[in-house]
Amino acid sequence: MKLLNVEVVLSRKEDVQQAESEDGILKELDDKTTSYAILSHRWGAEVTYKEMIGLMKMEEQKREEVRNRNGYQKIIKSCEQAKEDGYEWLWIDTCCIDKRSSAELSEAINAMYRWYQNAQVCYAYLNDVDESVFPTERDRSKFGQSNGWPEWFMRGWTLQELIAPKQVEFFNRDWVYIGNKQRLAPTLKDITRIPCDVLTNGLVGKRLSVAQIMSWAARRVTTREEDRAYSLMGLFDVKMPMLYGEGKNAFQRLQLEIIRISSDHSIFAW
Repeated sequence: MKLLNVEVVLSRKEDVQQAESEDGILKELDDKTTSYAILSHRWGAEVTYKEMIGLMKMEEQKREEVRNRNGYQKIIKSCEQAKEDGYEWLWIDTCCIDKRSSAELSEAINAMYRWYQNAQVCYAYLNDVDESVFPTERDRSKFGQSNGWPEWFMRGWTLQELIAPKQVEFFNRDWVYIGNKQRLAPTLKDITRIPCDVLTNGLVGKRLSVAQIMSWAARRVTTREEDRAYSLMGLFDVKMPMLYGEGKNAFQRLQLEIIRISSDHSIFAW
């Protein structure tokens, strides 16, 4: 996996000339032997891999436009938090995958659950939470577009990003820490219908039906139709190639892969 060098990113915040090459800002490392933090967030105006490694080569006007995006500020704040927590490396899906390469994208999506699982900590950024405490009650006046809860809990990809990591720390819009998944497990169970034991200890060793895991994703949404299936592969320990453009066939392929490795007939409920 390609990881951001936290120190280089932060030094470039002050002086863009500090990052003179791709090697300085990103490095290919082994997720099994590297200590790193990882970000989980709702996408908005983001910074791509190409922009991240090419920032110092841009014309000044374009460079300032990139640096003023909310996505760039997310990268900086994530790196600042990682540095404070003692981590040298950080992974963010928006800028650590070269999505121009279909092979690299497919490899990353197939490995993503493991990458979140092997991270020392996952920072969950809730960009629609203003308060300095985690919301413990449904509030449709604040979160009317997402069933009364922060939008992060309604997105397809964030399901595995909540379950897989050993440690998840939540931050509000201003990057104020508002709790972790161990302490918030009862509230998270109310929001997601995921048992506390799964939230705090993951899926390993659990005897859960396919239908139960599918039910956690039932109300979640993804921008691309195919991602409804791709975002679930890690939860079922399934590997399959990405074929963006296949539409609903992606979910059918996922079902077939699950049937191939499992005798759980509850899948037919979906």
